[in-house]
Amino acid sequence: MSEVLVRANGLGKAYPKAFRNRDRLRALWRLLFSQRATDSLAVLADVDLEVRRGESLGLIGANGAGKSTLLKLSTGVLTPTTGSVSVHGEIGALLELGAGFHLEHTGRDNITMTAALHGLGGAALRERLPQIIEFADIGRYIDEPVKHYSSGMVVRLGFAIVAVLRPDLLITDEVLAVGDEAFQKKCIKWMQDYLDGGGTLILVSHSMYHVQKLCQRACWLRDGRVEMIGDVFDVTQAYLAFQERKSGDAGGAAAARDHDVEFSLGEASINGHDAETPLLLDDGEPLIVRARVRSREGRVPVLMVGIVRVDGTPVYGVASDMDGYQPQRIGAHEFACELVFDALHLLPGTYLVRIHPLDPEGIRLFDTWERVVTVRGASRELGMVRLPHRWRDQDEVVR
Repeated sequence: MSEVLVRANGLGKAYPKAFRNRDRLRALWRLLFSQRATDSLAVLADVDLEVRRGESLGLIGANGAGKSTLLKLSTGVLTPTTGSVSVHGEIGALLELGAGFHLEHTGRDNITMTAALHGLGGAALRERLPQIIEFADIGRYIDEPVKHYSSGMVVRLGFAIVAVLRPDLLITDEVLAVGDEAFQKKCIKWMQDYLDGGGTLILVSHSMYHVQKLCQRACWLRDGRVEMIGDVFDVTQAYLAFQERKSGDAGGAAAARDHDVEFSLGEASINGHDAETPLLLDDGEPLIVRARVRSREGRVPVLMVGIVRVDGTPVYGVASDMDGYQPQRIGAHEFACELVFDALHLLPGTYLVRIHPLDPEGIRLFDTWERVVTVRGASRELGMVRLPHRWRDQDEVVR
């Protein structure tokens, strides 16, 4: 079993409420006399976490979820209100822009000071200084005060120092969100080499692509608590599904129905599943949609089935009349049909399956039924569907 570099037990952080002057005076009084605040605001609570040597963990969550607070507690920038956190090994931290840099000093001077804090100086520093300057690639600004740097240049300098020092544990907070594309690619390549060499990474990012690319595990923080922790694909897909449902205002609830209209849906199910809870599918698994339609006047309806991403982006739709199919009459005023997708090649994510009965002309829509379907799987492909493809060498084309 590999060594645990970071261990958090019941970790929490709270701040006293200080909206008014008297709140600040009360907080100061408690601080001076070691009294515990009873009206504090918790930004992190009950976090249990372990990161072992050689692992890579992505911290994800909405703004204000507690990600940066957790990093600051792990690096000793903040002290916990409850619980404990212990870190072993040398840490390289890239947190807030400019943190640890003296803004009045030049980039070269800041390299010297930061390296000294890591125990690197003298001949060892002189040997590595050209590598740091080359990695930062900020030209003549290396001898300018850091206060003249752009945000991207500050990140370049900080990352260059960490890249050359190669700490046991690298902790980064949205470092890939700053800087130009070329530098981001350089950072990602370095991180991959660092991880391949046994390095340990804790990465905060809103880019699920980067989290999936660089991390083995992920921890989703929601309102200061751990919502889910585990395999990076399982956690990021659950997080994206939550965000998509939230933005699409969808939760599987069907539209309000008036069963006295000309056509209305009776029973409906997906793979025999008719509950409100989301249906979980694996890539390539069949999708079977069954529906019964009530026809007030006994006319044969047209049934339409659509698949959309939960943010409303259409994926696929088909109607029975497009394929020359008529729902089966099972009563004077009731019809049934079944639509089968033998293999559903949707990329991992969350979707809505919708069923609509239309008039025999396929023009007017009368009712809607929808359910959430989550496709599971580990994939970094982009888009919504998996298209059959293959790679080949140029000499195959010639042959």
